[in-house]
Order: sequence, then structure tokens, then C-alpha cells
Amino acid sequence: MKVESIVLGSIGTNCYIVTNEETKECFAVDMAECPQEYVNYIKNNGLEMKALFLTHGHFDHIMGIDDFLKAFPVPVYAGEDELPVIEDDRLNVSSMYGPKYAFHGAQPVRDGQVIECAGIEVDVLQTPGHTVGGCCYYLPKEHRLFSGDTLFCASIGRTDLPTGSSSQLVRSVQEKIMTLPDDTKIYPGHMEETSVQFEKEHNPFI
Repeated sequence: MKVESIVLGSIGTNCYIVTNEETKECFAVDMAECPQEYVNYIKNNGLEMKALFLTHGHFDHIMGIDDFLKAFPVPVYAGEDELPVIEDDRLNVSSMYGPKYAFHGAQPVRDGQVIECAGIEVDVLQTPGHTVGGCCYYLPKEHRLFSGDTLFCASIGRTDLPTGSSSQLVRSVQEKIMTLPDDTKIYPGHMEETSVQFEKEHNPFI
């Protein structure tokens, strides 16, 4: 398995490509605006896109969905409690930062659900706090986690935007992420990669 990050959009969102190197099937995690570089990478490497997983509904993680789906008409997955955020330009805060945007059509996933995509097992971890229905996606065989804006390297996501809750966020990190194996590699929504062990030792918020 290979994980590639392409940084897109005005806030520098990590948009991931997770590839099964044996089959060249892949899936995406989050999609910021101006995804042409992302689309080109998929096509130039002969990959077959199977799905898009959304960690949460803030504008900088969803603004490129329409253009992405024009190139790859695949299912879009998001936490069941996050759909109202994705579908409302006020809750996804796109109206605060620029053009209003909302996406309708995401398929809801729930905490504990297991999805096989591109031959890779993806476990859904509901991690509310940054938003009401945010999710992390854990690959148990590979010990890889896509944390969105729930957890960053030595930090956590902000909670001052609509539907945010600092107490929920800390609880989500402690109960859902810090209980994973120490060698779990974490791919956040912004900035550099980290690991469960590093966060246990260096994150002042948990």
C-alpha cells in the first residue's frame, strides 16, 4: 500500500491518495478546491479511483468534490452526523471565507463500520469535536490513520467554528486515537505526518 499527499486549496489541505500497489486501485481522502493536480496524478499513474472518504465537512476539505467527481464518478463517504455540515454553507463555513459551497449526495457511514475499498480494509472511527460528525479512517492491517482536523502533529483541531466542542474533541482523541497501536502512522488534514507514540509523548492537549 502507498499513501501520497497532494496539498491543495487556499488553506493547504492534505488530500490523500491511498493505493493498492498490486491492483493499482485507489481511494481518496478529502478534496480541497482546484483538484486538477490530484486528477492528473491519478491519470498519469494509471490508477483506478474507487471512492472518496471525507473526514469532515469544512469547506477546505470538500470544495473540490464536484470537479473530482467529473473525473471520477465514485461514491463519496462521510460520517452520518456530518451530512448537515457538508450540505450547509454556513455550517461548513464556506460562506465565511469565500464562495458559498455545499455538497449533497454523500453516503453516510457510522462509527465502527468497516468498508473494503481498493482491496484495503477501512474502519470508520467517529471522532466528533472539530465538527459534530467528523470521522477518522483507520487501516488496521497497515496501522495507518487519516485524522482530518481532529489531530495534528503535537496539536488538535480548532473548536470555535459551528458544531465544534473542545471537550468532545479531547475525548475523541483520547478514546479513539490514543488507544490505537503506538506505531500507527497518522496522516492529518494539514501539516506533517505523525504517530500515536509521538502524540502520546509530545501533544500538550491530550
